[in-house]
Amino acid sequence: MADMNLAGRVALVTGASRGIGRGIALGLAEAGADVAVNYTRGEDAAAETVAAIEALGRKAKAYQASVADEAACAAMVAAVEADFGPMSILVNNAGIASRGLSVADTTPEEVDKLFAVHAAGPHRLSRLALPQLRQHERSDIIVISSIATYHNSPNGAPYTMAKAAGEALAITLAKEELKNGVRVNIVAPALTVSDMGEKLSRAVTGNEDIHHLASKMPFGRVAVPADVAAAVVWFVSDANPYCSGQKLNIDGAGQATFR
Repeated sequence: MADMNLAGRVALVTGASRGIGRGIALGLAEAGADVAVNYTRGEDAAAETVAAIEALGRKAKAYQASVADEAACAAMVAAVEADFGPMSILVNNAGIASRGLSVADTTPEEVDKLFAVHAAGPHRLSRLALPQLRQHERSDIIVISSIATYHNSPNGAPYTMAKAAGEALAITLAKEELKNGVRVNIVAPALTVSDMGEKLSRAVTGNEDIHHLASKMPFGRVAVPADVAAAVVWFVSDANPYCSGQKLNIDGAGQATFR
């Protein structure tokens, strides 16, 4: 049977205080990993994630740092090694939404902000983490993208462009780090029950309850963070011995769309 036990491994998950990031952090902990919980805002939410991981019997600690801040990220990566030992899993999950405007109405500042988080951020964290990741026989980097890069819907160019850049990073990095035993893969969720997902659902449908879309979704429900976490855990575990530079859409065969 494929081994998905992550005991003895240390993971850093960015944007892990809530939503998909929190789900991934808990999924990794359930599989046996110790988890460094990154957050930008929401100290209480980060503390709740840490407590939930510790309740699973794993070690956890919260670290505040914007993925757009070089000095803060460098300090965080160094602190993780000091607190846990060298990490062998990095999940680049931190994300922000665009304003949903057309290209004609989008400011340069918004484009820069989205790229700073979704593209430059994963590049920065991966670069800073590689000295730790290379110390192990096997390490993993996951880039959390979006099925937005598949649909390329109107009024979302900054988000889609930035996510596509993050995917390009992952595929390039997979080739560069193969010789060092570092696997790099992409997980691309569809609409998922989270702060960002609920905000998007309200903006598009005008309905406050994201679950009203359940009947339109694959398997009769909207995806939840645990669905994304399951893919991440598989990718970083020994159940995946040979897969790198790949993308997995969490979208029910391309049917998870509501626009």
